[in-house]
Amino acid sequence: MTSNPSGIQARLRLVHPGFTLDVDVELPGRGVTALFGPSGSGKTSCLRCIAGLERNSTGALVVNGECWQDSSRQLFIPPHQRTIGYVFQDANLFAHLSVRGNLAFGMKRIPTQHRRVAWDQAVELLGIAQLLERMPERLSGGERQRVGIARALLTSPRLLLMDEPLAALDVKRKQEILPYLERLHDELDIPVLYVSHAPDEVARLADHLVLLDEGQVVAQGPLHETLARLDLPTAFGEEAGVVVESEVAGHDSHYHLTRLRFQGGEVLVAQRNEAVGHRLRFRVHARDVSLTLERAEGTSISNLLPVRVDEVVSADTPAHVLVRLDAQGTPLLARITRRSADQLGVTQGKALWAQIKTVALLG
Repeated sequence: MTSNPSGIQARLRLVHPGFTLDVDVELPGRGVTALFGPSGSGKTSCLRCIAGLERNSTGALVVNGECWQDSSRQLFIPPHQRTIGYVFQDANLFAHLSVRGNLAFGMKRIPTQHRRVAWDQAVELLGIAQLLERMPERLSGGERQRVGIARALLTSPRLLLMDEPLAALDVKRKQEILPYLERLHDELDIPVLYVSHAPDEVARLADHLVLLDEGQVVAQGPLHETLARLDLPTAFGEEAGVVVESEVAGHDSHYHLTRLRFQGGEVLVAQRNEAVGHRLRFRVHARDVSLTLERAEGTSISNLLPVRVDEVVSADTPAHVLVRLDAQGTPLLARITRRSADQLGVTQGKALWAQIKTVALLG
């Protein structure tokens, strides 16, 4: 395996009774990579192999130029020497230590000269300054997870592994913690492998996507490109759609709307507080895109974009098709009936108008 000083290469195999993990991935050395797939697809097994917790795994693993495993040379760096931070579904805080004590436990293991994340930085990033003197039993689920993430960061990891960190939280607590995870993405130069089976988390946080099923890699690549592939939407079911990066272009105070500009044009959303120029990510589900031959007049749908058909394939039911569209360089997906596709003459290269019923802001 060729080492890449700014990437992660993992070619790993793990055999358990009734299940075999066999993955070969090349991931970016920074940002958030989501390992996504249904329960039992091998997401956590893959993460454990990368952490060195599966001693029976074979293959090779290189993280930002440093080889952690190579079976051909009988090389296996043990977990405690892999400089990783691991965040589980349960924060696993020490019950007899305060928040401050839990954080100090993680930090004291790292010599001063090797510390890459400062105490104040971790505390501020996770918004836990007011929690430092509390004991774990006095924390909410979301607060415990934020402390657990801060403790992992204070070990100054070269790689942060997160195994469904929001799975045990209710919707309200998830919404509280997601902005902190976004801050980690924006402000820390530490690559993150994020395990999830929740499409909304993946769409909001990830830059890169690895789709797993039955221990195999079904697809991998940049999030925006991979979500727009027509051979994958069945993995996302009703959540099939694309993610688009945009910036705030203006505000309409009279109608309480905000205009977002992206490569394919502009869309209107409910008014936001962000200043003009601020970057925002939004999501468009395939089910929320309809097509028309001409720009519609007299419609309540405000978001209309000129598009060209890239490809048409069968959907998950015989009554529907999936259409990949090109909105001036930005891919969109539409899920329409086969009857509508025939009536509109939807074929490759056809110029149409896309009507977007709902734009879901992410963050």
